[in-house]
Amino acid sequence: MNIDTTHLTGQSESARAALAALRTEVSKAVVGQDAVVTGLVIALLCRGHVLLEGVPGVAKTLMVRTLSAALALDFKRVQFTPDLMPGDVTGSLIYDAKTARFEFREGPVFTNLLLADEINRTPPKTQAALLEAMEERQVSVEGDARMLPDPFVVCATQNPVEYEGTYQLPEAQLDRFLLKLTVPLPPREQEIAVLDRHARGFDPRDLSEIKPVATAMDLAAGRAAVAQVHVAAEVLGYIVDVARATRSSPSLQLGVSPRGATALLAASRAWAWLSGRSYVTPDDVKALARPALRHRVQLRPEAELEGATADGLLDGILASVPVPR
Repeated sequence: MNIDTTHLTGQSESARAALAALRTEVSKAVVGQDAVVTGLVIALLCRGHVLLEGVPGVAKTLMVRTLSAALALDFKRVQFTPDLMPGDVTGSLIYDAKTARFEFREGPVFTNLLLADEINRTPPKTQAALLEAMEERQVSVEGDARMLPDPFVVCATQNPVEYEGTYQLPEAQLDRFLLKLTVPLPPREQEIAVLDRHARGFDPRDLSEIKPVATAMDLAAGRAAVAQVHVAAEVLGYIVDVARATRSSPSLQLGVSPRGATALLAASRAWAWLSGRSYVTPDDVKALARPALRHRVQLRPEAELEGATADGLLDGILASVPVPR
């Protein structure tokens, strides 16, 4: 039986155009950082979560707030502080004197896009409150599982762990993030552009000029299109070889798990589709290897003392693993 896929192709092109417009809309408030914004779009397409790391003042929070304003999705923000409790994130049972019953009051996690601001400034107990929500997309209270909305994506920001008052995220928590995106300091020209916007009256607290240009339907159409992106057996083997190479690296005490390999696969497919292709190339894998894997590897102490970095070791592994032709 022949199936007419013309309408599917039309939906795919429309969704790609909407997500391109989304990136353009975010640039109205955030100067530069195009690679980081693209990473956020890839996470939305993969229903994955994103960890944004950078020094204070590089527009991490503004970027997520602007992204939410450009999407017709529910959005909530939680400022993670040392005294934040798990129930403040997930919700809790509240006694209602009128009915003499306990009723569940939803926490801010019940939304489409959750901004977990400065997530590493709260103790591990509260960080762990997000584990079930991020993996299972549900919250369990007193044995009852409550499903979260679809889509549900966590965009967490954190300062580098060397900064005072921060807590290292545990490996299990880090592994729940599809991508870890580093937000760099802008080059001189972009920093001048930032100051110029502020000199002309730009207020980062006022995002009224940002208009919704993409919807949940666009994301759903994009996800359906990404699911159709072809991945050759040779490229699958290449992803596995890269992951296995991290496990045998003498400089790493923790390599990439199979979950990390599937994350790299998903991100590579989304990037290929955003680039207008219906198939994944090894270059797509290389382009997404750093953000998909950098938080899933752990350096040995002696390697850290020698100045090695996760990104540097991943670059070396990518250079050593044979690329399929």
